[in-house]
Amino acid sequence: MTLRIAEIFGPTIQGEGALIGQPTVFIRAGGCDYRCSWCDSLHAVDSAHRHEWAVMTPDAIMAEVSRLSGGEPLTVSISGGNPAIQDFAPIIALGHAAGFTFACETQGSIPRDWFADLSLLVLSPKPPSSGQRVDWDAFDACVAAARNAVMKIVIFDEVDLAWAREAAARHPQLPLYLQPGNPETDPSLPVDPQRLADRMLWLVDRTVGAGWLVPRILPQLHVLIWGNRRGV
Repeated sequence: MTLRIAEIFGPTIQGEGALIGQPTVFIRAGGCDYRCSWCDSLHAVDSAHRHEWAVMTPDAIMAEVSRLSGGEPLTVSISGGNPAIQDFAPIIALGHAAGFTFACETQGSIPRDWFADLSLLVLSPKPPSSGQRVDWDAFDACVAAARNAVMKIVIFDEVDLAWAREAAARHPQLPLYLQPGNPETDPSLPVDPQRLADRMLWLVDRTVGAGWLVPRILPQLHVLIWGNRRGV
């Protein structure tokens, strides 16, 4: 079997969510069933980039992961696009045999049996600002398929924030991570750290400051460090 891979890179640090700061090698799958208005990884989403995606066997993928990590069994993050479109079970099995652990981030639109083999499944349902609509039945099936899951939501405005409260109420058992969205996704343009800090402050004020103590509020650390560059 083969998989469509947009890029494999690292080791670097995980820039967001429950594993923020952890040394990680990333496998970014090609292809997605969503088209979010603020997508920051169109090179792994839009079919116009299909010619850039590598068609790789599980053995070749894990060989590259091992080469990048220097043989050190690090955490491997499977992302996209939406990696749930493809079957990553053979890669996870190969990696486990070599001592690697696996996390995966997906919007929760396609449940997969291999979610149970992950150390962590990060479910990132897309709020109204994305222009997408969540299928909560599919999302619930993803939660049921996972051994260990958390929920992460990107927040751009008050509508997103109200929606996040509703999403959290649907799954109060899932640890919740919120992060302010980056409004500038063009890789050729620099990001404004102060603007990102101001958005972080707004989100803290509207959650903890307003008495909602459920979510953990985190920045997109990779954006603060590297901006919108790919492969970091």
